[in-house]
Amino acid sequence: MIRVRLPAHLRTLARIDGEVVLDLDGAVTQGAVLDALESRYPVLCGTIRDQRTHRRRAFVRFFACEEDLSHEPPDTPLPERVLRGEEPFLVVGAMAGG
Repeated sequence: MIRVRLPAHLRTLARIDGEVVLDLDGAVTQGAVLDALESRYPVLCGTIRDQRTHRRRAFVRFFACEEDLSHEPPDTPLPERVLRGEEPFLVVGAMAGG
């Protein structure tokens, strides 16, 4: 059971209340979580990562266990506490400007 928290605008777009809970088979990686999320909520395709390249969109960040995972390769396994459902995988809209 993987818990995923999305920013408010993506929850509104996908009509999601609260966290998303995903059950994944195989290796639980950032890429696998995003694949499962986009499969379950097709309206999110292209909002978190580019549909063609699957690269993270600018101004979108990924966090888990107080660590920024945004620049990790998509096939990097997620932290153990995320795998056990103790901590969520966070998709965060980044801020820019000053």
